Amino acid sequence: MDLSKYYQKRDFTSTTEPKGEIEKSKNELIFVVQEHAATQLHFDFRLEMNGVLKSWAIPKGPSMNPEEKRLAILVEDHPYAYKDFEGTIPEGNYGAGTVIVWDNGSYTLDDENIKESIKKGHLSFVLNGKKLKGEFALIRLKIKQKNAWLLIKKNDKYATEADILKENKSVISNLTLEEIRK
Repeated sequence: MDLSKYYQKRDFTSTTEPKGEIEKSKNELIFVVQEHAATQLHFDFRLEMNGVLKSWAIPKGPSMNPEEKRLAILVEDHPYAYKDFEGTIPEGNYGAGTVIVWDNGSYTLDDENIKESIKKGHLSFVLNGKKLKGEFALIRLKIKQKNAWLLIKKNDKYATEADILKENKSVISNLTLEEIRK
């Protein structure tokens, strides 16, 4: 878990993304989901782990329906300071496009050994967010592409077939992607 790939991909003289560093929450572990209108609209799911935000890009966004398994591509770790980032990454920069904090909150892990869980390819956790709540799992797919995972909502009292993505405003600014872009 380090930020070297994050730093390599960004020019901090032309993007407002935080440079950040390895940093931890004072109390509970945090998670954040950022809606990102880059080349293709996707959602970045981030879990605080060992001072960084372990990050997965979810093309179709998270779901509260246990029947809908969502592809989640493991990407570079992000700095803790990224948890509050909203704005537009200028054209010509990695990830160019508009970002909002679609959801955030705290989470707990079923297994305290995060590194071992990632190595095994199975993380179980409980989210306590403003939109996402309850039990979830990230499971690595056993294919050649080692960074392909599935985000799965477990069947609990928060499970629903309702489309959570219709809740399209930032939990920080209460703005939509389009409103931030303008």
